Amino acid sequence: MAYETITLAVDNHVALVTLNRPDALNALNDVLMTELADALKGCQENEKVRCIVITGSEKAFAAGADIAMMKDKSFVDAFAGDLFTPETDQIMRVRKPIIAAVSGYALGGGCELAMMCDFIICSETAKFGQPEINLGVVAGIGGTQRLTRIVGKSKAMDMNLTGRFMDAEEAERSGLVSRVVPVKKLMEETMSAAQKIAEKSMVSVMVVKEAVNRAYEVPLREGLLFERRVFHSLFATEDQKEGMSAFLEKREAQFRDK
Repeated sequence: MAYETITLAVDNHVALVTLNRPDALNALNDVLMTELADALKGCQENEKVRCIVITGSEKAFAAGADIAMMKDKSFVDAFAGDLFTPETDQIMRVRKPIIAAVSGYALGGGCELAMMCDFIICSETAKFGQPEINLGVVAGIGGTQRLTRIVGKSKAMDMNLTGRFMDAEEAERSGLVSRVVPVKKLMEETMSAAQKIAEKSMVSVMVVKEAVNRAYEVPLREGLLFERRVFHSLFATEDQKEGMSAFLEKREAQFRDK
């Protein structure tokens, strides 16, 4: 389908989803979130897609949720309509890896969207923040929960209570992003990472995503048991035989997702 607020391109097994509301610094409104959820659902169902990249512009990944859209909503509107829940639930159901390529502002909902991705690569101009406190509200799609799990209580409290921004250097130091690169190299670096992932066994890739995410949900003992059992289960796949044979034969593995 044709989208109004995002663009979608698939090349060499990597889907590139670009947020495209430049006049609003890619603020997340109903249309954008619906289209993003639909595009990611389509990527999940498309056998040609093996990895997904979400990005914005050099100026802004996404500067937050659309305040103009939210300003006049009542509690009943937000609660009964379950604001942002269906779309974010759909995003979290995607089993293929998603990389956020962040340049410029990733604030409020933009920071939360980036954290919903499996990892973040950012440019040296990136700025992350949860400034909802300045609007008389609180983060609503992970800014108090995912951020705390990633950077710890002290920094999460600081960012959510003061509304201050975290620059790229601090974000990398705090574990919010996996790497920082020059602005002009951001997409090259991100697409290279996506391409490397796309070359792996999709079965193993999805297991990695499930296993790492489980680390945030269960006690260590249960997480280790889950990890060990999925490790054992992969010995039932053709890709395990191919991967280990290729290693011993000093050649590139040819995975078939079986």
